[in-house]
Amino acid sequence: MFEWITDMMAAGGYLGLAFLMLIENVFPPIPSEIVMSLGGFLSAEGRFSLPLVIVFGTIGSVAGATFWYYIGLWVGIDRLRDWADRHGRWLTLSGRDVDAVNAWFKKQGHWGVLIGRFLPGFRTLISVPAGVARMPLMRFLVYSTLGSLVWIGGLAIFGFILQSQYARIAGWIDPIGWVTLGAVVGIYIWRLIRQPRR
Repeated sequence: MFEWITDMMAAGGYLGLAFLMLIENVFPPIPSEIVMSLGGFLSAEGRFSLPLVIVFGTIGSVAGATFWYYIGLWVGIDRLRDWADRHGRWLTLSGRDVDAVNAWFKKQGHWGVLIGRFLPGFRTLISVPAGVARMPLMRFLVYSTLGSLVWIGGLAIFGFILQSQYARIAGWIDPIGWVTLGAVVGIYIWRLIRQPRR
């Protein structure tokens, strides 16, 4: 995965970086930690500009989050509640859970969007209830952009500071994507086992 990310950024430049951050939000096993740290490292080498790395990374991340926001908007609370009641065991959610999350999101959802941008996995998931709860798009974009900017900027700066040391940790950075995927699958299976049969 590391080599594929490196090749994508080498071939696509800033647009390649933005694309990687977009699909990182659509397909979480591509970790932003690798993409943005590498962007910072390449900036330290003079191949990229650090401010542009942060800007394009943020654009890609917010675009991916907005995709899931519109998925949530399209699904809607009624359809999601009915789906949870019919397939709750496989979703590890019930219609009651959906209503509880939706009620919280209508009151405190902006904080969920902001903080969720810092949490692996939640960066993708948090956008769906925002759409389901019909959070105003501009509010969603503002909080998503703020959270993404802080997270992405921190990662890029970390990669910039790391500079030559980055190559020494490349060998153990690559498995992070697979560990992330394994963790997501493991949590789902654990919740599935603990879910009472309906």
